[in-house]
Amino acid sequence: MLCENCGKREATTHIKQVENGQANQYHFCNECARSLGYDDIFGDFSLNLSELFSNFFGDNTLQLADKTDRCEKCGCSFNDIVKSGRVGCADCYRKFYDKLLPSIQRIHGKASHLGKIPANPNRKKQPTKEEIIEKLNRDMQKAVEQQNFEEAAILRDRIKQLDV
Repeated sequence: MLCENCGKREATTHIKQVENGQANQYHFCNECARSLGYDDIFGDFSLNLSELFSNFFGDNTLQLADKTDRCEKCGCSFNDIVKSGRVGCADCYRKFYDKLLPSIQRIHGKASHLGKIPANPNRKKQPTKEEIIEKLNRDMQKAVEQQNFEEAAILRDRIKQLDV
């Protein structure tokens, strides 16, 4: 897609604006976007991950961490984790468990993953009306195939009652 402004270069900046309930899309190349003032739309939103994660880990974390204590697998220290906001590898969680635990609890509210297990796994799910009717239809078909017409009539009547 070519730039809407100059029509010469490939459009790399895509702007979507909503004005009076009408959505407008604009596609500009880097140079035209810069000249039109769209070069730094996130300028006021500086995101410093090290500051963000150091707030989660606390201000005194850097002073408490032992600089020589490193992960055997990746060589990452706890200070590296605090500065970058990233854990080096899965072994870092084991190595720095005691230091990471309070921060993980603050961030997630819990330190253990529960997954998507129902609250009561022994409780069976109640079948829906459609599932019951479907099963009754299958049973009625079997009864017809076996030429058990009395049973088929009973099942047909049950289906009619549920269908209402």
